[in-house]
Amino acid sequence: MSTSLIQLLPQLVEFGRERTLATLAAIEKMPDPQRVLGWRPGPGRAHIAWQLMHVGITEELFATERFRGTPPACADLVPRFKGGSTPDDDIPTLARIREILTESRAHLLKTVAGLTEADLATIPPAFQARGLTIGKALYIIPWHEAHHQGQAHTTLNLYKATQQ
Repeated sequence: MSTSLIQLLPQLVEFGRERTLATLAAIEKMPDPQRVLGWRPGPGRAHIAWQLMHVGITEELFATERFRGTPPACADLVPRFKGGSTPDDDIPTLARIREILTESRAHLLKTVAGLTEADLATIPPAFQARGLTIGKALYIIPWHEAHHQGQAHTTLNLYKATQQ
């Protein structure tokens, strides 16, 4: 019997999360972590804190609003960090970023654990316009974190280059 996507997803997302947390740990060791989190590679570009909060908020939205049609746990943060939002200058702390990443991941894993193989073909109301199934969304979730972790990592490298 092959491993189902539902069974495999926790391992896939954990692999990416290790790299995200390693980026946060590297920032924490720097002289002014809050400054690093808020540094932008150019005018209007997203800072590292936005990239990482966006990962957490997106997972929260998949776990709740998008898959189950329920409100997200951190609804006050959604407008600031969902896709299409404009990064502001209110920079979350390392602790707040870790908190959101941890809580949203727990919600996502709980939601996914409650799915059945039949659910994978379902197109939830939140995805009707795009025709996106839950199964396809489960492929997107690990890619999404890797994408934004890569942006955060690149931004960190650019920040370091400006400090030499």
